[in-house]
Amino acid sequence: MVSIYKHINGQFSLLDDFENGSWINLVAPTNEELDLVSQKTGADIDLLRAALDEEERSRIELEEEINQTIIVVDIPRVEKEGIDGYVYTTLPLGIIFVGDYIITVCLVRSSLLEDFIKGKVRKFYTYKRTRFVLLLLYRNSTRFLRYLRLIDKASVRLNEEMQRSYRNKELFQMMALEKSLVYFTTSLKGNEAVLEKLVKVNYVKKYHDDEELLEDVIVENKQAIEMCSIYRDILSGMMDAYASIISNNLSIVMKFLAAVTIVISLPTLVTSAWGMNVNLPWEYNPYGFAIVMSIALAITIFAVIWLWRRKMF
Repeated sequence: MVSIYKHINGQFSLLDDFENGSWINLVAPTNEELDLVSQKTGADIDLLRAALDEEERSRIELEEEINQTIIVVDIPRVEKEGIDGYVYTTLPLGIIFVGDYIITVCLVRSSLLEDFIKGKVRKFYTYKRTRFVLLLLYRNSTRFLRYLRLIDKASVRLNEEMQRSYRNKELFQMMALEKSLVYFTTSLKGNEAVLEKLVKVNYVKKYHDDEELLEDVIVENKQAIEMCSIYRDILSGMMDAYASIISNNLSIVMKFLAAVTIVISLPTLVTSAWGMNVNLPWEYNPYGFAIVMSIALAITIFAVIWLWRRKMF
């Protein structure tokens, strides 16, 4: 899908055709749409396709031969998995400077860009391309932070549920959250490299007012990296702790069952001896049964006391 936006006389408008100074937003574009945008704007088709690769790394590059700049960053995305579990992943977002145009390319409709389209972002103008990119990167970092807080809340909820009962459902959800943190860590470090390079390069024009915003973006991204590292360590420690607790509980259950098996087998051992077809003591004694049962009971009580002192029960 191709959408064209532009600020005209201070009003954010959706256009029907390509105009200089406009923002072109591509969402899961077809080959025909990519060809159209390339013909109308002169954008290199390979740059347009770069962000459509889910494995594309974060980078900022200037294609000197065609004087076009591409910035690729990872943006967070939430996916529903199962009934109650959520998995957070990342996708590449491409930002391309071509002449007076700015082009964004993404595989899916992103709520990050929807905020700009719906007018939720202040001081955003399509003709201020550098500020647009910095605002986009800033809101992307804050979105990572918001999702990290949601992951932390989900881990706390799972921790409370697992203290009541240990089920595979909660363990799988914790594994999904841990996987999400791995995605976030990798993406945030890639974005950090882009921001560090953005400070140094000269082919992305930066104005005095934008330098402070760029510093804020770098600070927010670093904070997201630190939070992600902390939450990942906490979640990993929780998983290891629960694995140890489950293993310990299993050992306790097995020890208890072994003790019960020993206690149950003792009366059977005694009574089966008097069930053999040979001459045995008290065979013809009218109190023989009571005597045998008393012996079995005494041995059982002794075994229970012995196992109890060794904390088998």
